[in-house]
Amino acid sequence: MKKAIVVLIVSLLINISPVIIGAESGIQPDDLPSSFSWCDINGTDFTTPVKNQAPAPTCEAYALVAALETMMQYQVGEPYSPDLSEAHLYFYPGGTYEAGYVNLVDAANYLMVHGVPDEGCFPDPHRPFDFSFESLPEWKNRTVKIGGWHWVEHTQEAMKKALIEHGPLIVCTYFWKDFYYYHGGVYRHKWGMIAGGHVMAIVGYDDNEHCWTIKNSWGTGWGEDGWLRIDYDYLSLADWYGDGTGVMYLDSVYGNLMPDIPEIQIEQPRIYHTYIFGHGFPTIFRSVPFIQEASPRIMGQYTVKVNAENTDKVEFYLDGELEYVDGEQPYEWSPATSYGIHTIETLAYNEEGNMSKDIIDVFVII
Repeated sequence: MKKAIVVLIVSLLINISPVIIGAESGIQPDDLPSSFSWCDINGTDFTTPVKNQAPAPTCEAYALVAALETMMQYQVGEPYSPDLSEAHLYFYPGGTYEAGYVNLVDAANYLMVHGVPDEGCFPDPHRPFDFSFESLPEWKNRTVKIGGWHWVEHTQEAMKKALIEHGPLIVCTYFWKDFYYYHGGVYRHKWGMIAGGHVMAIVGYDDNEHCWTIKNSWGTGWGEDGWLRIDYDYLSLADWYGDGTGVMYLDSVYGNLMPDIPEIQIEQPRIYHTYIFGHGFPTIFRSVPFIQEASPRIMGQYTVKVNAENTDKVEFYLDGELEYVDGEQPYEWSPATSYGIHTIETLAYNEEGNMSKDIIDVFVII
């Protein structure tokens, strides 16, 4: 508790919350512009690419990170593609797949006290179950924190004002069955029952189209390349947190915004893809008994391909055992794996001795 108080006091003193309009007195309702978007601040897009949380119920962490990454880029003054660890922000504050969520308040408080490291410390393995977890030992030196967070009233004026002055909003919502099938345009509920609850990040609005612009975490195959435009009247806000409103903004982002680390991503194989002798295509039947959901399905020989920057060597591990070391680009490895589920892990190192990792589970059929 004492540490949390110290963090809050320090962050308030340095007062580095990004403000666009009305830095001193705030924006008055009559002064709100007819449209606004963090995708276009004087021609600059401060949002980061859409991610895919599937098959895990980790939307709270993905929405918080979406807001944080935008705030980081705005504070630096230019896009530089920060990538924070949603898995860390989900599990460390107490989230579990069995429960189906992490408490949004717990996660926001965790950001104040501990922060969240980059994706290279704890990459999302996209597993549909709980598992033993641990970020890289040096994760505490690679974190981004917030000075505070606040709820926002359920009014268009209050939400627009907070969006402009503080950054993307984290919103708790209910959604209907037809939401799964949204492919574009301004969404308005037409059919189906309430399908569940979800948390996303509002990044903009447009009064001319009467809609919010939202960044979702269901991958680029859903909606408008992963994005959503929803009519003001069809955003069904939810209050799941007692005295809260279900609409939150973050305040004062600070910390190690640009750590000097290797960046690594397994580009092949990819989740929800099937590979037949190295040729990949999107998996058609995603839910098949005895095959782990989201894991790539492998038939025949395949190659693990890695995209790595600020990297001098890459280690390839199979089921926890070091199998291959590659010191030159392109970083690739062709494993020999038997039938069943296997875990492929890659560790990237740079000259300073810093490391980052990525991980994926694959299901080998033949």
